[in-house]
Amino acid sequence: MIAVFWTSIAGIVAAYVGYPFLLTALSRVWHRPVAKAPFSPRVSVLIAAHNEEASIEATVRNKLELDYPAGLREVIVVSDGSEDGTDNIVRRFEGQGVRLLVQNPRQGKTAALNWAVREATGEILVFSDANSMYRPDALKAIAANFADPKVGYVTGRMIYVDDTGSVIGDGCSAYMKYENKLRDLETRVGSVVGVDGGVDAVRKSLFEPMRPELLPDFVLPLNVVDKGFRVVYEPEAVLMEHSLTNASDEWRMRVRVILRSYHALWFMRRLFNPFRSGLFAFQLFFHKLLRYLVGVLQITAFVSNAALVGWAPGYTALFVAQTAFYGLALIGYLQRRVTNAKGMFRYPYYLCLLNGASLLALGKFMKGENIAVWKPRKG
Repeated sequence: MIAVFWTSIAGIVAAYVGYPFLLTALSRVWHRPVAKAPFSPRVSVLIAAHNEEASIEATVRNKLELDYPAGLREVIVVSDGSEDGTDNIVRRFEGQGVRLLVQNPRQGKTAALNWAVREATGEILVFSDANSMYRPDALKAIAANFADPKVGYVTGRMIYVDDTGSVIGDGCSAYMKYENKLRDLETRVGSVVGVDGGVDAVRKSLFEPMRPELLPDFVLPLNVVDKGFRVVYEPEAVLMEHSLTNASDEWRMRVRVILRSYHALWFMRRLFNPFRSGLFAFQLFFHKLLRYLVGVLQITAFVSNAALVGWAPGYTALFVAQTAFYGLALIGYLQRRVTNAKGMFRYPYYLCLLNGASLLALGKFMKGENIAVWKPRKG
């Protein structure tokens, strides 16, 4: 039990603290700057939408108003079996550099993007969600990275907005800040492991059609790394998006994303070979696989610690600390509908929600389940 306990604790610490610490240390001796420069290639902004009449007009207007030469930008919206007014809203922008593709029957986001890429004329493909609002200079910031011929993929900075002060919204925002810091460190040493599908871009020459059930904003950057190009983080390419505020919505979204990520990791498992991928193999293990397995490690740490209570005073104190942590998470759960709840409650709860979703997704993955079509997130 002692070995199980300390192995579990070591895994949890490595996933959340050890990995960023190692990146920080490595970045001081192995810094790979991106050769950014003013660069204005033709870009195609691709948006997959399903029943997005509430947000699609604002999203399309946002892309048309970006500070980028209009003659070098096109917007392609793929309406994936929309049954509301999405199609009619988008048609109002045809003739302004916007094209509508109607995908019927519905096949999911990945299939929609595969089709959009075939129709795109841009050298650079920019992926936006149907509710993603870019800062005016986002495209310029993204494009500058592609002046470096070694860069194949660029991801921007997502900022979650939560006006309600909800437990879920605040936890999500804090987690995103942590992820963005990791991406900055990963860029310094090589390539980013995870990206945001709402504000990222790839060279069209590197795009490969993806199987409909795979997660595009995970498989595609992994393919880029596999081809020898870099995936980098651009903090000045800012995306503002409303966070989810309902725990059940956040839970379903996390289970879906992590389940599809498990399938992506299995599909691209060759990248775990350090003789093939070098440092990136270790990054993929620590940032993704080990992180997704923290839920398992939490259970083994708690159960093994319970068995060690009374064996030595230190184990009793550690068990009390673990119990207190889950007690705070429980209070956060009970406060999930309360605004301005205390951070000491909301953060343990959100962390447990993430790791619980990872556990459920792992079970679904082991049973062979996957998701290609889903309802859009409400945030």
